[in-house]
Amino acid sequence: MTTVLRRNLIEKVWESHVVDRAPDEPDLLYVDLHLLHEASSPQAFDGLRLSGRQVRRPDLALALEDHNVPTNTLLVKDALGRAQLERLRENCEDGGIELFSLGDDRQGIVHVVAPELGFVRPGMTVVCGDSHTSTHGAFGALAFGVGTSDVEHVLATQTLALQRPKTMAVEFVGEPSADVTPKDLILALIAHIGANGANGYAIEYRGKAVENLSMEGRMTVCNMSIEAGARAGLVAPDDTTLEYLHERWDAATGGWDEAVAHWRSLATDEGAAFDRVVRLDVTALKPFVTWGTNPGQAVALDAEVPDPGSFAAGAEQAAARRALEYMGIEPGVAMRELTIDTVFLGSCTNGRIEDLRAAADVLRGRTVAPTLDLLVVPGSMAVRAQAEAEGLHRVFLDAGAQWRLSGCSMCMGINADRLQGIQRVASTSNRNYEGRQGTNARTHLVSPAVAAATAVAGRLATASDLITPEHRNESIQPQGAKA
Repeated sequence: MTTVLRRNLIEKVWESHVVDRAPDEPDLLYVDLHLLHEASSPQAFDGLRLSGRQVRRPDLALALEDHNVPTNTLLVKDALGRAQLERLRENCEDGGIELFSLGDDRQGIVHVVAPELGFVRPGMTVVCGDSHTSTHGAFGALAFGVGTSDVEHVLATQTLALQRPKTMAVEFVGEPSADVTPKDLILALIAHIGANGANGYAIEYRGKAVENLSMEGRMTVCNMSIEAGARAGLVAPDDTTLEYLHERWDAATGGWDEAVAHWRSLATDEGAAFDRVVRLDVTALKPFVTWGTNPGQAVALDAEVPDPGSFAAGAEQAAARRALEYMGIEPGVAMRELTIDTVFLGSCTNGRIEDLRAAADVLRGRTVAPTLDLLVVPGSMAVRAQAEAEGLHRVFLDAGAQWRLSGCSMCMGINADRLQGIQRVASTSNRNYEGRQGTNARTHLVSPAVAAATAVAGRLATASDLITPEHRNESIQPQGAKA
């Protein structure tokens, strides 16, 4: 009797890349695409030089300047940032690696640029010295963030030694309402399973709510897999994936039909098993916002700040108390009552053109509250150019926002955009850790639509909170949905 082997998406991609396997050892995987940036690569190149090695496959690497770049000027004033950028340029020139530098029309955040230029395809393995490499899993790629020693190993060998993760299926049950965005889906999941709930797993996101997302929406969901503790997050390629990739396919190379056949074969086989299945009903889901200092500390925006006493005694309760102390808020306060000093719209999580469109839809004809600053940072210079072609920049500027160049910006406080002093910020980025956006920054993670509404209201708000009689007939397109 013949046994039919049924495998899930994660297993198929993993097994197709195993170069070597030995008992009680990590698998050695071949790497299809190696992404680099200035903040995590200098020591890796130094290690290569010390060992007398060369970059093995420079044609399978791509470098960008994003973490340390300023977004209001092309002049890098920070000494450390300037040194890291200069080192990256030297290292890429020596290693023959393509680099999109500050001032290049193709420059931007690595996890925004690589997909938009067609570098990422289904079934690939993608690595980068950056946690949010999981973004590229939206294409059905197995994408990992790695440490500096791993960056060196990939540069030298084009392989990576990794323990095979367990597999988890996350099934979003039902269809969410129009005001629920991809950011709300992933925040709700992390709140449901905890910020370490997927530790040791790679996730496949499934369900009608995921199928209905655009590629940009899927990238947002996969981007924050790491915030759930997962090693990677993937979505199986489908017609939406193929449409996105076809627009970026070089017809002169041919092979489209063969590629499509392979990509479709990656879908999880019917009856294939996962090590764990998580189901989350999103039918009644509402826009989400974080209240604490990890992405799992989140509630619906129309809820109240929870009482630490409602959490399990011990570490979880202590973490909640510490979070509220750092955030400077009290249990029982309505989230909508929290006033905001700064709003940040950008990052590899929510700095794509659909994110800017969603925010502009809310801001159009309105004005940013005089009590706060709104910083709008496109995820790439290509996104910036497209936004300007569509007139979105005029919406932002007319509303009183700052319209910036591209970079990681306020997502991580290692550049000129970091916050100074105690400030409360509504941010479309991915992490709300203590000091993440500045030494005393108090971060609330939100979607682009909530960020824009908050900028107008001066407090945490949704677009529906802003509706006045003259605006009631305006239609706001659900962000992250297929057109």
